[in-house]
Order: sequence, then C-alpha cells, then structure tokens
Amino acid sequence: MPLNQHQILVLKNEKKKETFPEIKKYLNFVSIIKNQKMDYREIGKTGMKVSNLSFGASSLGGVFHSLKEDDGIAAVHTAMDNGINFIDVSPYYGHYKAETVLGKALKNIERSRYYLSTKVGRYGKDGINTWDYTARRAVESVYESMDRLHIDYIDLINVHDIEFADLEMVCKETLPALTELRDKGIVKHVGITNLTLHHFKYVIDHVPAGTVESILSFCHYCLNDDALTDYLDYFEEQNIGVINASPFSMGLLTERGAPAWHPAPTPLQDLCRKAVEYCRSKGKSIEQLAVKYAVSNLRIATTLFSTTRPDAVLQNIRWANEPLDKDLLCEIQAIFAPRFRDTWLNS
Repeated sequence: MPLNQHQILVLKNEKKKETFPEIKKYLNFVSIIKNQKMDYREIGKTGMKVSNLSFGASSLGGVFHSLKEDDGIAAVHTAMDNGINFIDVSPYYGHYKAETVLGKALKNIERSRYYLSTKVGRYGKDGINTWDYTARRAVESVYESMDRLHIDYIDLINVHDIEFADLEMVCKETLPALTELRDKGIVKHVGITNLTLHHFKYVIDHVPAGTVESILSFCHYCLNDDALTDYLDYFEEQNIGVINASPFSMGLLTERGAPAWHPAPTPLQDLCRKAVEYCRSKGKSIEQLAVKYAVSNLRIATTLFSTTRPDAVLQNIRWANEPLDKDLLCEIQAIFAPRFRDTWLNS
C-alpha cells in the first residue's frame, strides 16, 4: 500500500537520515495488516455498517497530548486507507480545533467513504468549557460543525454528555430539534453520549420510540469496567445501537500512563499501573489486550480509539486482529477485582 499524500509530506519534513527508517517502519506495519479484513457491524437499525474499530478524533484537538497537525491529518487518512469508516468528533474537543483539523483531513475525501459522527451541547472558548443544550444552539451547532468539517450532512448527531444537561431539556427540547433536522435530511441519525449509564435509560424512556438511535458510552467496556454489559439487553430491545469509546480507559491502560488530569481515583490508577507492569513482566502488551477485549463483543457495533500518529493507527488495527489471550485476561481481571467497575465523575 503506497504512502498517502500527507504521510509523504510528513516524511519529507524529517531529516533525510531519518526518512528511510520511517518509511521502513510504515511498510512493516502495512505488511502485517494488508491481508487482514476489518469486521463491519450495524449500529442498531441505522443501516450504518461500521468498522468494529473506529477513529475518535478527540486527539486532533490536543485533548490528551500536544498535536502536530500534519501527523493528525495523516492519522485520519491512514485509518481510512486501512478499512476504518467511522469517525467521531465534537466541537468540544480542543474547543473546535478537532473539528477544524478533521475538516482539513476530510476536505478531498470522497464522502461515501466514511460515516461522520459529531455532537452538540458541549463547547468552549479561550480555555473555558461551556454547555448549552437549547434547541437554538443545537441547530446552530450542527450547521457550524458542517462548515468546519466541509460536509453537507452529518451521519450521526449526538447530544454530548447528557449528564451535564437538564435531562428534561434534552428530552423536550434538544432531541426534538435534532429529530427535526433528521426529518429534513440535514442529519441522518440521532444519538446521545454519556459517562453515567443510567441517564441513557431515563432519556430513552421519556422520548418517542425511535428518537434515539444510538448511544455512545466511554470507559464502561474495558479491562477494568464492563458495566455497559448491564444495559445491552435494554438497548437491543429498543433497537438502539451501542458505540463504545476509550478501550484504554482514557490512558489508564497504556504503557505511557494516564494524563495528569485523569479523574480516576488513586487506588484505581495504582491498580492500572500494576496491571501494566504485570503484562510487561509476561512480555505482553496491555494495549493489545485492551483493544482485542473491546472489539470482541459482537453486541457492540464499534469501539473508538484516538491518536494523532499514523503508526499508532496501524498498531491498533494489528492489535484488534491478534488473538485474545484469555488466560492473560483472567489474570488482569483478578488484579482489578478489588476496584472492578470503579468509576469517576465526568468533567
């Protein structure tokens, strides 16, 4: 598989002596995954058949670590060139930066190659987070997102982190505004996102059937927390698709470790470091185990990961295609047993 345009540009910007190792590294990854097929699953009853591993664009806003824009754009192209067809973003990520960078990446990409998910409700400016779940702002936000993303429709529009909203407003104002846009064809499907799981059920139970077509849950189907499974029967009964995000629990389940701002309680963070060290002692990667575990549940349509590095995109795809080490999974779950399903407040 040839390097795409942005990957070539990035490589050309490196010192000549470093260029050939980078190309060799990239080609080595490609040779590993070129014969592997992505698994595609439908999100509920939407008709959107998406890759079981998908691209979360939060990193394009510098949410987790600093961003080199060319690398981020190349990461998007690498994901799409290797079978990933679902991309999720939000105006909140990087306070509009993620959508802006993603828009640059998608500008010359055939629209039929991907499904695009974004959100309304959470925003920010000058380093200050803001929330606005009114119908007026939701509609404005949809059109603003389409401008930043250089698209003329949105495949999936979500009410972002409903736990920060008046849930009655979400039911009676935000979602009706989005379903009206759905009726007009401006958006194709409507969903909700959240950390706290029981809020999903409240909203779904208090709006007309078919209003909510998907939910996006994060950090509740990963090695240290499988609480999402308690709700899968309910979502299936409602014909609602399930999107899982953050198989690494926002960095807890990585060699690099969680960012300093991570809200998880200290005892859980300590256990995560213990689990990382245990995998390392076995010559195993906790990241591989985390990704494979997340994508192995056939009741979950897709799992979102986020990165700005093209090589990390390819690594995640490779991890998803490697076997699940069930013995190691049991050993890691035993480490987490004292704090299994511990969670935290969203922020």
